[in-house]
This record gives sequence, C-alpha cells and structure tokens, in this order.
Amino acid sequence: MSRRKLDVLISGGFAGAYEQLLPEFQRMSGIKVTTGSGASQGSGPQTIAAQLGRGVAADVVILSREGLSELIAAKMIAAGTDADLARVRLGVAVRAGTRKPDVSTVEGFQQALLQAKTVAIPGSTSGIWLTRDLFPRLGITERVNTRSTPRGTDATGMVARGEADLAVLPVSEILHAAGVDFAGRIAPEIQFVQVFSAAVVAGSKEIEGSKRLIEFLSSPRASEAISKSGMEPPATSR
Repeated sequence: MSRRKLDVLISGGFAGAYEQLLPEFQRMSGIKVTTGSGASQGSGPQTIAAQLGRGVAADVVILSREGLSELIAAKMIAAGTDADLARVRLGVAVRAGTRKPDVSTVEGFQQALLQAKTVAIPGSTSGIWLTRDLFPRLGITERVNTRSTPRGTDATGMVARGEADLAVLPVSEILHAAGVDFAGRIAPEIQFVQVFSAAVVAGSKEIEGSKRLIEFLSSPRASEAISKSGMEPPATSR
C-alpha cells in the first residue's frame, strides 16, 4: 500500500516551528508531507492565493489570519477547517555584528527608522499594516525610505547583504535568519500581533490527513517548538 501524502503551502512566519515539528508528525502518522512556500498576502505570482488560483497542488495552507480570511472569502478553503496556530509580534533585524538600536519605545523605533538609509519590510501582511496604518499614524510615511520585498526572508536577506540598515517583520522570521541579529520587539503601544492559522484547501482529496496535521500543529505538543521560534501558542498569548 502506498504511503499517504499531503501537500502544504506555508508562509514564512510559522516556518521555523513547522520545520521542527514536521518530522515527528510524519513519523507518528505515516503521512509524507511535501511543503511549498508563498506569501500570506500581497501581489505577485508567489502569494499563496495566486498559487492556489493557478492550480498549484495543496491540501493544507498555513498563513496569516488576514491572508486566510481572503482565501475563505474566495471559496478556496473547506468550510470549518481553519484553526489558529500561533501569534507573533513585530521586531527589528539588523546586520549581524552591527549596533542594535533601542526599538522598545515609540521614540526609539521612530529614530531607528528615520536614521536608516533603507528599511526593508515584507510585502505581505505585516508590511501592509506598517505602510497603511503605523507609518501614517506616526507621521513618518514620507520620511522613511522603505523597500518592500515579497517575503520576510527577502527582507532579512537585504539586511544581511548590507542593502538595508534594518528590517521590520515578525520576530519568528528574524530569530533563525542567517546574517542578521535580533534588535528587539517594537514598542507595545505600536505593536501588531499577527496570528498564523491553518486550514484545509477546498477540493482536497486528503481531508482526514489534512485535519490530523492541523490538529497536531495546534496541540499542546507543538507549544515548545512554537515558543522557541519566537511565537506564542494562541492560548497563552495576551
């Protein structure tokens, strides 16, 4: 009998925890999982929505709650299969070995942005919030030189290569990125807590296996890996 197989599409924010947890799930379930990646939101051909739209095979998607809500509205998700997996706050990445600005206050965060020649932000959920909400609220939209990248990995890559002085993105996309240091979470008063969620894709032929994966990723067993990746299990978040 052939081994069962699942196809997963995942965005960067939850990837660190997922990579730690997946081997155990495959061992205990006997299900082989193939994983592809894409942005939760934004434009371009590599967003998860765009990939699903052109027929890329997927049984499960893992992405920001905002991105998942768009997929649900577009009838791309099997009804009632969504579950929240973790929450994560925004932080700042700087090139490894360079000075870490104090971003724990509103004033410190603003100064770090204004002093940077280039600030890298993802073109997905967190970057959309920064450009549409936070920067206008702080009155610094026209004074900060931002460069939007399709994914968080592209933003940290820019910082690592010296193409940007800092990047603002989910902490979970900073902690294990090569060539960057974590400067800290941004001030609580201006913080954006992002929720990452999973759901079964409409039309999946592997409903049972897909639900098993989502249940595993949202179970207490996953909490340690989620915490180590810089995220918080939903039940313990505030």
